[in-house]
Amino acid sequence: MEHITFITTGGTIEKTYDERTGILANQHSILSHILSTLRLPDLSVDQRNVIFKDSLDMTDEDRRIVLQITRETMNNSDAIIIVHGTDTLALTGELLYREIPRPSCPIIFTGAMRPYEFRDSDAAQNITEALFAARVLDPGIYVVMHNRLLTFPGVQKDHRTMTFTKDPAF
Repeated sequence: MEHITFITTGGTIEKTYDERTGILANQHSILSHILSTLRLPDLSVDQRNVIFKDSLDMTDEDRRIVLQITRETMNNSDAIIIVHGTDTLALTGELLYREIPRPSCPIIFTGAMRPYEFRDSDAAQNITEALFAARVLDPGIYVVMHNRLLTFPGVQKDHRTMTFTKDPAF
C-alpha cells in the first residue's frame, strides 16, 4: 500500500463561503471531503493541516514551515502533495527546490483557481491529477494542475490563461 502525505496551506482550493457574513475565506481544510469523493484503493493518506491562508497572505516564515514539514515527512512517504494557493505557489516551490536538492520522493504542488465549493471548480480535477502523478513520478519537485505536469525551477502562474507554465529560460 502506498502512503501519501498531504500538506495543506489553504489557498483558493480550500476557501469556504460563510452565508452569515458573505465572506469567502480559509476557515478549515476541505481536503478530506474531496478525498472522500474519490475511489482510492491501496492508498494510505496522512493529512497535515499546516496553514489556513490565502497564499497572498503567506509570509517567508510560513514557507519555511512548509519546508520543515516537507523535510519531516519526506522519508516516511511515497509522495507528498502540497495543497497551496496559486498566487504564490511558485515562490514556495522555488524555496523547496533550492533547499531540498535531492528529494527522496515526488513533492507535488497543486491547488485551484476556483474554490472547491464553486460549481465550476477545478479543485477535484487537480487533486485527482496530483494523486495519479504521485504514484508514477520519480523524486523531484513538481506542479500538477489542469492536465499539466511542470518541474521546478521556472514554474510560473500565467494570469492570462489562469494556469501554470514553465519559464522558457529553464
